[in-house]
Amino acid sequence: MPYAPPMAPLSHIDAQGRVRMVDVGAKAETEREAVARGLVRMAPATLKLLQSGKTPKGNVLATAHIAAVMAAKRTSDWIPLTHTLNLDAVDVAFSYQQRPAAVTIEVKVRTTGRTGVEMEALTAVAAAGLTLVDMLKAVERTLVIGDIALWEKRGGRSGEWKRTPTSAGSAPKPSPAAASARRQTR
Repeated sequence: MPYAPPMAPLSHIDAQGRVRMVDVGAKAETEREAVARGLVRMAPATLKLLQSGKTPKGNVLATAHIAAVMAAKRTSDWIPLTHTLNLDAVDVAFSYQQRPAAVTIEVKVRTTGRTGVEMEALTAVAAAGLTLVDMLKAVERTLVIGDIALWEKRGGRSGEWKRTPTSAGSAPKPSPAAASARRQTR
C-alpha cells in the first residue's frame, strides 16, 4: 500500500462535531485552477459508432460538453458544503482511447476567488460521463464510468499540486487527440 501522509483535521466539521460550511471570507482572492479526468469504457463497436457521428441520439460529445459546463457552474447545487463560485472558464476535452475502448474526459476549471475549483472540475467530469452513458445506452447497456480523479490544482494557500503517475491508479492521461476533440466540441 502506498504511503499516505497524515490528514489534516476536517475543515467541514466544527469543534462540536457538526457539519459546517467553511468560512472563506478572510482569504485573499487568487487565481485558481483545477484539472480533473475520467473516462467511459465501452465496447469497441460503440466507440466506432460514436466516432462515426451516427449515434441514435445525435451529437453525443457536444451534449456531454454542455452537461459538463452546466454541472461545473452548478456544483454548489449538487455538493452540499461547496461555495457558489463565479467561474472564469470551463474547458472540456474528449479523446478516444482504442484499447480498452473508451472516451476520456478532461475538464479544466478556472476562477479568481477565495476557494478552489476542484469540486467543480470533478463534478463536470461526472456529468459528462453520465451524459455519455445516457446518450449511448440505446446502443450499449454495459457502459462504465470510471477513474474520475483530480489531476492538477493551482492557486490558493497550498499552491500547485499534480498527481504523480504512481498515485494515479489507472486514471487516464491526456492524449494528443484531446486538443482536436476540444476544438470539435466547442
